Amino acid sequence: MVSIAACQRLQSAWCAALASATGGRTFSTHGATWVWLPARRELMMMFPETVRAYAVRPALAEGTRLGATSVRVWLNGAVDGTELGDLGFGPSWQPWWMAAPVSAVVRADDGAAVLTTDVPDYSGPLQQELRVVRSQPRQAWHAVTRDREHGNISGAAYSFYPAGVAGLKGLGGIHQLEVLPAYQRRGLATALLSATARAAGAAGAVDLAVNATPQGFAFLSRRGFTLLGRGKTYALGL
Repeated sequence: MVSIAACQRLQSAWCAALASATGGRTFSTHGATWVWLPARRELMMMFPETVRAYAVRPALAEGTRLGATSVRVWLNGAVDGTELGDLGFGPSWQPWWMAAPVSAVVRADDGAAVLTTDVPDYSGPLQQELRVVRSQPRQAWHAVTRDREHGNISGAAYSFYPAGVAGLKGLGGIHQLEVLPAYQRRGLATALLSATARAAGAAGAVDLAVNATPQGFAFLSRRGFTLLGRGKTYALGL
């Protein structure tokens, strides 16, 4: 059975992979792990067991030096984030951790979603982060859907199956699944989910995890995912 702790480790591994692919880095202060994502100019603290202001301050100074414009702290739901308020952080969106067997997610391929390592339409952070699917050893896949009349991108998603990360054998993830509002309710999210899940499954994933929004909960529930629990995040603008 997939645990919340495994979902958190997977999220940390995904962020670290994005950092590595885009020229960022991972570092520690007072035992806490931080990830610098230069494409987004965001610094993230990944699931500390405790939060202490003295441990956060050095990372905030480093974030300022790097040019970060935002800082996000990911927490297990049971961790007290009170001291973050003293540093100017405020509560942000709540991850809903969900999981499903790959076999429950993969549907018949209707060709609506296409796996790709190159999306000429992308620019800025989207273009930079796409490098993660070209990193070796291969551990990420990206799929897009397009408007059949004009060829414009209508939706996209990633899947991720890291190799050699303790506690994650058989567990992959779905990340950044999005369909533009004008194209929703046409089965595109289902096609993207299936295509990326199939790729992760072919690489060895048996189960998939996702940090859902409350709005995405209903959709993912209908696609085989079950709710494991809820976490919390805090955010600070620099």
